[in-house]
Amino acid sequence: MKKIITLLFLINCSVIFSQQVAILKYQGGGDWYANPTALPNLIEFSNLYTHTSINKNIQTVTLEDETVNNYPIIFLTGHGNVFFSSEDSKNLKNYLISGGFLHISDNYGLNKYIRKELKKVFPSLKLQEIPKNHPIYHQTFSFPKGLPKIHEHDKKPAQGFGLFYKGRLIVFYDYESDLSDGWEDASVHNNPKQTRERALKMGSNIIEYAFKN
Repeated sequence: MKKIITLLFLINCSVIFSQQVAILKYQGGGDWYANPTALPNLIEFSNLYTHTSINKNIQTVTLEDETVNNYPIIFLTGHGNVFFSSEDSKNLKNYLISGGFLHISDNYGLNKYIRKELKKVFPSLKLQEIPKNHPIYHQTFSFPKGLPKIHEHDKKPAQGFGLFYKGRLIVFYDYESDLSDGWEDASVHNNPKQTRERALKMGSNIIEYAFKN
């Protein structure tokens, strides 16, 4: 009987973690396609160290496409302008309140645009700094000091912000950290191995949290 229960548990886990992720192609002219090696490296790391089974075929989606709802987590990054139309805002809101999760990685220059566009999606919600004891920092890997600093921009501390809907974290925004730069191939930014590992571990935590919640 114990063997049957164990087998069922393993089957259920494999179903939960057999997932695919997507990159959000947004309007506005910003480079949504930045950091092309980042997600492939993160997926490889996550599958190796947190027992996920993420499909390595990363999709690109827009908010005009209903297939966005097929993905438990979507990623948004870039350096410049982001624009959500009224229809985009409506579709993103529906995606998020229906169980989806959005990770935004500020690749320096995104901040003033993304904050304004998120207000279109959730006018009554405010980005809040996520406390260091939040589960997103304590999945397979623990970050007791919160979001790790990967790249220096304006000599500001790394901060993890979030939007919460009915108590659930639906948007994670890494600010002044540049997590996705840390996921890229080592030769792209010449980051020390330890720095890249911190970035990959935090990224893996984000995926793990999104799949579970």
